[in-house]
Amino acid sequence: MAEILVGKQSDFHNGERKIISDGEWEIGVFNVEGEFFAYENLCPHEGGPACRGVIIPKVEEIIAEDRTSRGRRFSEDQIHLACPWHGFEYDIRTGINPIQPKLRLKKFEVIIRDGEVLVVV
Repeated sequence: MAEILVGKQSDFHNGERKIISDGEWEIGVFNVEGEFFAYENLCPHEGGPACRGVIIPKVEEIIAEDRTSRGRRFSEDQIHLACPWHGFEYDIRTGINPIQPKLRLKKFEVIIRDGEVLVVV
């Protein structure tokens, strides 16, 4: 296994991403509230550049006690990444599609060493 240097941890602001390439892999690296996640930039739906998509809070349905919909709201704790080709969403912390859990982004290990962010490929 090899390690790819992404950059300094201090250069990543919350909610920021960097797309890196080592010739074999194109990988999106994300900072979500100080946690780092890395995924192959390839949507399992149709091969789109998933890591270049919009980062948005999960949309949640508000269900009343009588099981009727009361509208929608944005989640306060779940963040999704939406592929720009067809809008397929993935939980940014797990890489899993919430509707079809078998659809998931290929995840890479992220290491923080001496203030630097590295991805293991």
